Amino acid sequence: MFYGETRVSIDEKGRLALPTEHRAQISANCANQLVVTYNPYDTECLWIFPKPEWERVRDQVMRLSSAKAAHREFQRRLVGSAAHVELDSSARIVLPHAARAQGNFGKAAILLGIGEKFELWNEATHSARMLQPISESQVTAEMLELNF
Repeated sequence: MFYGETRVSIDEKGRLALPTEHRAQISANCANQLVVTYNPYDTECLWIFPKPEWERVRDQVMRLSSAKAAHREFQRRLVGSAAHVELDSSARIVLPHAARAQGNFGKAAILLGIGEKFELWNEATHSARMLQPISESQVTAEMLELNF
């Protein structure tokens, strides 16, 4: 399981190094093979999955009926835009050009470990979101059941 927030640098070729604390788990769980795709819910954010987790998610998404427009759009954003990437000898991945453009990434981004995947955020967008608290109207019944 991935967790934590890390500021990462993106070089002019679109390469970013994954944080040291995640490298062993990525190597063991997916032989350094990851998938980068659009986040269908948030702008200026990409999802990065270990390949086995991606395959599970991809299969679920593709089981949705393409007769519904929302399903087709979801499939396009998640599966149609997916790109396989692999860590190089320096534990870097190369972000596809289209994904970098969609995320509006500059020389830095924020990588969040979110359970079975990572979110890669535009730094300014992430900072702005974190300054906004979750309002009472956004709190769900499931959130109220949490005991901490």
